[in-house]
Amino acid sequence: MNKVILIGRLTADPELRFLPGNGRAVSNFSLAVDKDLSRDKKQEFEQQGKPTADFIRIVVFGRSAENCANYLAKGRLVAVDGRLQTRSYENAQGQRVYITEVLANSVEFLEWGDNNSAGNKRENNKGSNDSMDFSAAEGFQPVDDDDIPF
Repeated sequence: MNKVILIGRLTADPELRFLPGNGRAVSNFSLAVDKDLSRDKKQEFEQQGKPTADFIRIVVFGRSAENCANYLAKGRLVAVDGRLQTRSYENAQGQRVYITEVLANSVEFLEWGDNNSAGNKRENNKGSNDSMDFSAAEGFQPVDDDDIPF
């Protein structure tokens, strides 16, 4: 059985492209998935400059790919359900390059930003969350996207 379930934060905005043959949408992004470390071990890793997260490549096809590109942005928390895939290609120097990635069956958005149109997504997510109403969330402190370490 080949099944992967991940929860993590996007390291960059998703990239959307369309396959030349059939025009099918494909979106690529990378997730930072925290390693299961104790607090002490996490601090030790941080002091040594070692990563405390794994960075996993995700590939999504079809309507889900378009939704990811339109509504997700760097730092957003998502859950991905899919399968692991390895592939290879020959680069310009003639070397074989191997890639491991997750082919997503579904992507669940665990955090939502403001409800502005997708065309304004990147402009609206760069600043603060002033346009969002957090008054109902007791003790909630908005986080500036620039403070996210990835």
